Amino acid sequence: MPDGVHPSHFAIVVHLARLGDGKTPRSLASAMQVTKATMSHSLKVLESRGFIETRVCEEDARSKQVFLTGAGRAFQVEAITAAAQTFSRFVRMEHIQIMEEALPGLVAIRKLLDENREPFP
Repeated sequence: MPDGVHPSHFAIVVHLARLGDGKTPRSLASAMQVTKATMSHSLKVLESRGFIETRVCEEDARSKQVFLTGAGRAFQVEAITAAAQTFSRFVRMEHIQIMEEALPGLVAIRKLLDENREPFP
């Protein structure tokens, strides 16, 4: 990972970029299948790096929402670019075709799991 960021922190950034800003720490903890304490620590790390910011929820002042910053979005692009360069050294066209054929099924599985996920304590 660029800048020594832990893969689990990158996963949070990707999740926010893919599904949109404004997620609560609780929903992120559930999505990542970690405890609220673990998510709080991860969010503090990401915030200290300037990749996210937390704001008070407008609908419920007791809750917070998490938003990617410009630096967070740039980090995501940088990390994906670095991964693509690494994989390009050994992934061949036939591998890409296999992945493209598998993608719809993998997306369907992810959607099914997301829709049926029980909250993680």
